[in-house]
Amino acid sequence: MKKIQHLVEVLLLRWLFSAFRFLPLDLASALGGFIARAVGPFFSAHKTAIKNLADYLPEKTQAARRKILSGMWDNLGRVAAELPHLPGNKLVNRVTLHGEENLPKLGEAALFFSGHIGNWELLPSIPYRRGLGITIVYRHANNALVDKIIADLRASQSDDMIAKGPRGAFKLAKTLKRKKSICMLVDQKMNDGISVPFFGRAAMTAPAIAQLALHYDLPIIPARVVRMKGANFEISVYPPLAYEKTGDADKDMLTIMTAINTMLEGWIRERPEQWFWVHKRWPRHC
Repeated sequence: MKKIQHLVEVLLLRWLFSAFRFLPLDLASALGGFIARAVGPFFSAHKTAIKNLADYLPEKTQAARRKILSGMWDNLGRVAAELPHLPGNKLVNRVTLHGEENLPKLGEAALFFSGHIGNWELLPSIPYRRGLGITIVYRHANNALVDKIIADLRASQSDDMIAKGPRGAFKLAKTLKRKKSICMLVDQKMNDGISVPFFGRAAMTAPAIAQLALHYDLPIIPARVVRMKGANFEISVYPPLAYEKTGDADKDMLTIMTAINTMLEGWIRERPEQWFWVHKRWPRHC
């Protein structure tokens, strides 16, 4: 039964991506946003987003939350519709870059982090197109066929991709030893991570970026993609996070991840309609 479900999913995705690829970028993006705004509220994930907004942005009015939810679905739909246009220059040419001076020099490795904000798929394209060597760390889709389709599109904007997990950790080590940079989205829940404050409440957080930074003495560079209007974007690359090695690895790891979560929270509060509120980021009892 699951094989049939996966086959249906991949056929539907191929059809949608073919349709979006055929359309001009602006039209594809707008259509994707329209479809997601129309159908998104019927998914169970919509209820998760409603609860998250009520719990973690309680100062917002009901009307403001509804506007955020509509904007969130619009952004998610646009990201999906823009994916088939990722190969080539169409999307990258729509990017205004800020903070280019904060990129590492050629031959130097760094750890880039961001969250599911704006069109996050564009982030690796900036260091990649400047010859820095960038590897994407991603979460493997449950449907291997779907994962392959999306991975093929992402491959055009990076040197390599590594799926999260034990096998991925070994590949990460080899990548960093070759002085290649890593790009990670660190705003999702990790059940066996560490507890770190996020929007004022404890959230299980993946500590891998802090562990890698401490082990390899690498800079941690914050970066985010903001959708401006339609399929136009600003990417901001910030100065490396300041951190120190005190000899207490657990303490240092918590300090780094707390700083990262604080920065992510600030970005999300600035543009709440562009974040992934449908994710079950916090423990259920919260």
